Amino acid sequence: MATAKLEVLSRILLILVFAMSMPVHAGTAADVEEGNASYYADSLDGNKTASGEPYDKKALTAAHRSLPFGTRVKVTYLKTGKSVEVVINDRGPHAANRIIDVSGAAAQALGLIDDGEGKVKLEVLQP
Repeated sequence: MATAKLEVLSRILLILVFAMSMPVHAGTAADVEEGNASYYADSLDGNKTASGEPYDKKALTAAHRSLPFGTRVKVTYLKTGKSVEVVINDRGPHAANRIIDVSGAAAQALGLIDDGEGKVKLEVLQP
């Protein structure tokens, strides 16, 4: 009897360990999102991001409120049709009307610099 209980508890523990090792973000319809984007000010270059990495204005990175760090996202600026792939390494944006803040290099690639802010589509490439 005790052996059977121990076996059941072992299986439950194994299931819990496996479940906890799964990525937080599961593939859903939320893998595509539209909303406004902006970009980091050059003065933030070198500041620590929420992931612990220093912000590099020349890297293709971004801040998102909930996607796990390391997630690759395709960002398309709807005005220009230009796209860029970024890696999430920070939390934000802190403005309620935006869904992502991209690095200076990503903003340049998108043609977002002169506008400062614009509507984008996000597609999660790898959670």
